[in-house]
Amino acid sequence: MKITCSKSNLVKGVSIVSKAVPSKTTMPILECILIDATTDIIKLTANDMELGIQTEISGDIIDRGMIAIDAKIFSEIVRKLPDNEVTIETLDNLQTVITCEKAKFDIAGKPGDEFAYLPIIEKEDSIEVSQFTLKEVIRQTIFSISDSESNKLMTGELFDISDNILKVVSLDGHRISIRKVPLKKSVADRKLVVPGKTLIEISKILSGEAENVVSISYTKNHIVFEFDNTIVVSRLIEGEYFRIDQMLSNDYETKVRINKKELLNCIDRATLLVKEGDKKPIIINISDELMELKIKSQIGSMNEEIMINKEGKDLLIGFNPKFLIDALRVIDDEEITMYLVNPKAPFIIKNDEQSYIYLVLPISFNM
Repeated sequence: MKITCSKSNLVKGVSIVSKAVPSKTTMPILECILIDATTDIIKLTANDMELGIQTEISGDIIDRGMIAIDAKIFSEIVRKLPDNEVTIETLDNLQTVITCEKAKFDIAGKPGDEFAYLPIIEKEDSIEVSQFTLKEVIRQTIFSISDSESNKLMTGELFDISDNILKVVSLDGHRISIRKVPLKKSVADRKLVVPGKTLIEISKILSGEAENVVSISYTKNHIVFEFDNTIVVSRLIEGEYFRIDQMLSNDYETKVRINKKELLNCIDRATLLVKEGDKKPIIINISDELMELKIKSQIGSMNEEIMINKEGKDLLIGFNPKFLIDALRVIDDEEITMYLVNPKAPFIIKNDEQSYIYLVLPISFNM
């Protein structure tokens, strides 16, 4: 095999597929990136058996063939080459020569046919969203997945497709995040649980342009994302996702409208008094036109008042400040509406269209 391409194309391609190279594996071939130039297109592929990524790069194929190269060393070499044309050539003994200007590297390759190709997916159905939308929806929900492997379903996000709407849900046992996206064409209802790791890596690759489309297709066990000459194939998480509808009651005793930025800045200030890992709650006292926020820790105490519009009862409630900050940071509205029931029930932040819903469980506290 012999190919040439620009350094910038190679760096971009390697950076995209590297996201599917496993950090630990018992199969050395999976620590490689496959360079496939057996057709008229140069393809790079990496695969950790849960997540696989393939991307096409433009360049010239002088001799067809393929080779698997250790991803870590290949990635580092490519990044540090001069900004010019790169030639990659494999010899009969699988030694691979990478040349750029006066720099020449000679590294060992592995046979390309030993590499674990991306599975061929018989697509059952597909939806399309813009790259901007997908990147945003991931950003607006990914913070509330769980990182504990003890409950696999919580480490993923639910993609619930029904009534021409894609509803994306994440939860970690303390909070729930929901975003809804209208779909252009109607498809059969479907529920898929996509690994959080897959979504985090996709989010890094997406350009985020509103006019660029991502095609998302799926089967019983896999989901496929296709965009910008890149294909991402991921296994789905098995099992039925949590039934959250009964938690999202429309009943409330107290409804509060408040300036989002003021609330976010106030809670942010309050967290200055909380050490990392400290579970100190922030206490909210809601009265007629004021919300008072208080926090007390070993470092000191703080209280601040914010003007609000309130309907319903007065309320005193405590919560983890981080959970509220995470939700507020990804809401773009100037004003938000909070719905509360009592100090022991979760409270909900949502807009009238319910295109977003954030639910947070309170924390009991001692005054």
